[in-house]
Amino acid sequence: MVRFAWTVFGLISVALGTIGIIVPGLPTTVFFIIAAWAFSKSSPRLEAWVLNLPTIGPMVRDYRDGLGIPKRAKILAVAMTLFFVGLSVWLVEGWVIRPVILATVAVGLTVVTVIVPTKETVEAQRATE
Repeated sequence: MVRFAWTVFGLISVALGTIGIIVPGLPTTVFFIIAAWAFSKSSPRLEAWVLNLPTIGPMVRDYRDGLGIPKRAKILAVAMTLFFVGLSVWLVEGWVIRPVILATVAVGLTVVTVIVPTKETVEAQRATE
């Protein structure tokens, strides 16, 4: 029963990640990282499938290896987030919702820019060790 729950959680994460390809502001890679983690607890076949996806698989593997995300992906994520948040804040009429959007984005951008390492930086550090 527990394996089934992890599989369902992984499939939901894949679905959200897939939707994130189309919907601006919804992350893609994060959900596939979560899916691979959930599948590691339930289905080696599905875990291998996520890790071998042509576009997203290398980023999931790099994250698992402690390499973080490539600098280009980080810049693109920050730029797209700022664009779509700016658009959202401009289009939203309620003054109550705007601070919530901005606070949520502040947390997300802090995680991406400060907590998640940049692949090139980690590789450079490993090369000097």
